[in-house]
Amino acid sequence: MVAGKKIVVKKYPRIKDSKINTKFIISAIIIIFVFLFLLGNLINIPEISKNKESSEITEKNSEQTFFSSAQGTFISMYLPAVDAQGNGVNTLLTVEATPGTGRTLTDIDNLLFWADTQQSIRAARKVAENITGKKTENYDIVYTIKANASLIGGPSAGAALALATIAALKGEKLNNEVMITGSINHDGSIGPVTAILEKAKAAKSNGAALFLVPLLQSRDVIYETSEHCETFGQSEICTSETKPRKVDVSAEAGIQVREVETVQEAMGYFFN
Repeated sequence: MVAGKKIVVKKYPRIKDSKINTKFIISAIIIIFVFLFLLGNLINIPEISKNKESSEITEKNSEQTFFSSAQGTFISMYLPAVDAQGNGVNTLLTVEATPGTGRTLTDIDNLLFWADTQQSIRAARKVAENITGKKTENYDIVYTIKANASLIGGPSAGAALALATIAALKGEKLNNEVMITGSINHDGSIGPVTAILEKAKAAKSNGAALFLVPLLQSRDVIYETSEHCETFGQSEICTSETKPRKVDVSAEAGIQVREVETVQEAMGYFFN
């Protein structure tokens, strides 16, 4: 402080206004960011829905998988079956063929009639070898059946096993809109099986457009049980009666049904 001089303190009245302006700018920036965030979400909603739908379609299509390379081929297809209550269900069959020494490996869940299944696999390998001209002794083939159905038997899966093995050896994809039931014989002919109507309904529910069945099995016979009662004096006696009924499998199940006699004939529907 210098004696004799008056110190003047300058006032800056705009400092308060400057602080207010700063707060206003910060608030405006925050509001703009929030607005842009909300706007971005609104714009992305259709894209999210589209991606979700695409994901669902991919997931559904991935249920039937095909992969082929120099290291081998992986084939996946569905088999119609019946559960313990006699209802039609679908089980997943996968066959993987890789260059090897002729080993056959199986991974099968909840499947009865193991001996029949082994025989069907042996027949399927032989038929596939005859049709493709490729020696199965040069491949290791892995069969996997994920079966929730407790009553699926080896014979019913025979035709499908042969077709999947052929596809794996040839490195070709199967038509996933076609399903088949039928046993397999050593010469490639397809033998009869049971529960055709229930399996046709299962194929329909799985999205198949065509169901192949053995010769003469596009029409099935189902048995309906009813109760008949008669009065004798003061007593009423009731008995259960079973009546057969012929059904058109295609009309009853709502799916196109074709009869096939051999695996070669079925190949015309499964291979594009």
